[in-house]
Amino acid sequence: MLELKKAIDVFLKKNDLEKGVNQNNAIIIWEQIVGEKIAKNTKADSVEYGVLMVKVETPTWRQELIFKKQEILEKINHQLGQNTIREIRFI
Repeated sequence: MLELKKAIDVFLKKNDLEKGVNQNNAIIIWEQIVGEKIAKNTKADSVEYGVLMVKVETPTWRQELIFKKQEILEKINHQLGQNTIREIRFI
């Protein structure tokens, strides 16, 4: 199993796909980063060119998250690696 992981890592790095895969991990860790309450009212939807798109249930939640955006961004990048996600857009 370890050999398979190593082979995949080499393939990703060789084909310059490593950063894109790492960026998409932001979707996977979204709930862990923001907590259950926010996660129930949002959905990390996609990542393109370092921009995480997050669907939000209501304009009120969108406004609240705009205020917390920098904090969330720092937590994500701390978990994934510096500057993996450069922006979050709440839609």
